[in-house]
Amino acid sequence: MQTNLADFIKDTREGREADAILRSCVHCGFCTATCPTYQLLGDELDGPRGRIYLIKQVLEGKEATAKTQLHLDRCLTCRNCETTCPSGVQYGRLIDIGRKVVADQVSYPLPQKLVRTALKEVLTRKWLFTPAMKTGQLFRPLLPKSLQNKVPARQDAGVWPTRVHARKMVLLDGCVQPAMGPNINAATARVFDALGVQLVIAPKAGCCGAIRHHLNDHEGALDDMRRNIDAWWPLAEAGAEAIVMTASGCGATVKDYGHLLAHDPVYAEKAQRISDLTKDLSEILPAFEAELEGTLKGKISKRVVYHPPCTLQHGQQIRGKVEGVLRAAGVDVQLCADSHLCCGSAGTYSVLQSSLSYQLRDNKLANLQATKPDMIVSANIGCLTHLQSGTDTPVKHWIELIDHALSA
Repeated sequence: MQTNLADFIKDTREGREADAILRSCVHCGFCTATCPTYQLLGDELDGPRGRIYLIKQVLEGKEATAKTQLHLDRCLTCRNCETTCPSGVQYGRLIDIGRKVVADQVSYPLPQKLVRTALKEVLTRKWLFTPAMKTGQLFRPLLPKSLQNKVPARQDAGVWPTRVHARKMVLLDGCVQPAMGPNINAATARVFDALGVQLVIAPKAGCCGAIRHHLNDHEGALDDMRRNIDAWWPLAEAGAEAIVMTASGCGATVKDYGHLLAHDPVYAEKAQRISDLTKDLSEILPAFEAELEGTLKGKISKRVVYHPPCTLQHGQQIRGKVEGVLRAAGVDVQLCADSHLCCGSAGTYSVLQSSLSYQLRDNKLANLQATKPDMIVSANIGCLTHLQSGTDTPVKHWIELIDHALSA
């Protein structure tokens, strides 16, 4: 694709990156076949190829409009198109650049602006979000259905292990997961403890930066990233083997720290090392498959269907590992039809684009439940909460299944 970027962007770091991405696109259109919003809406501008053209026009100097913004905001950033693309177009990075440029030109209406500000300021601060979530859970039966969908039932985290092991790894506690699904990290700690690994949480670490970044607050996101690097650095220097991610959305972002902070002379090297240390839970446990098989074989009788989050299968390009661990533990695990498609959660998307989000959720649940499962498992807190809002079938993080079997 030929480009002629405007002066305001062409000599910037973002402009050079966007230019290289645009030039790699060959207009083939393979991406439209796997784009969830294109499948729903049938509009070329609601598919990756159309959005790439919109971004190209804006970066070449054409004035952005509210219509441009709408089509870009409808993108889930699921990155399914990246998996499909034969040319390796890094669409996820391009859409983040394009959205920020458009947001600088087109102001959101006041109600939208207030919602977006609330999302990035409340969700990213545990001291604000946790009491708000606990209050919502207390009054959950009285809430309208739209709010109940965002407030999962209260969950007991169980006991955090206290044994000390020579092998240590760092666990990202996260911003919303401790309040919405506290058992996920606790279950992970118990499983690792049983395998002889101690998980350590850095108290000053917080939101990974994904929420602010995808809401166009790129500088605020970089500050979140720098804070986490500062919190983790002493543990990394002390010999922590890995930084473990139990939410694939966070993992996709932390693995990108090296790229996002490459321009920062103070943090560039540290950011790359943190990214290199970061592993999704499913990347670590295959090394323990023999132990899990010997301990758990025959203990899990439930029929399970697994929903691989987009941030895992497309963002991190990790496929098959969760299923492998579960099968080694003796679990009858299935994938549903169209397992590559997004469930519609996509971080704050389910709030900002609720109509499309619920259509995608219902389509996904229809495919998941066609396998007649006793339980649905996934690997990201957003997916878990979103799917559970549309079904009575239990929806859990897959590590909770392993933990329950070990406890039994």
